[in-house]
Amino acid sequence: MEQAEVRQKVLDIIEDVALDEDLSNLDDSVALRDQLDLDSMDFLDIVMELKKRHKIEVPQEDYPQLATMDSCVTYLTPKFNQ
Repeated sequence: MEQAEVRQKVLDIIEDVALDEDLSNLDDSVALRDQLDLDSMDFLDIVMELKKRHKIEVPQEDYPQLATMDSCVTYLTPKFNQ
């Protein structure tokens, strides 16, 4: 799977978790929590949706790797391609 496809899958999950957020001006290099009104429960919902929709497990120690969209894509692309 290409990085653009992984990015879109993450965006789809964020759209479902953070219903009122405008993702059109998202800066991929800035922390998602700094740009969006995501609390810790929203973040856990995103992680759970990755598991439910795509069978991707993210161990708690890897959560910091999901801080920005760029780091999400870098971390998740190999997992989508397993």
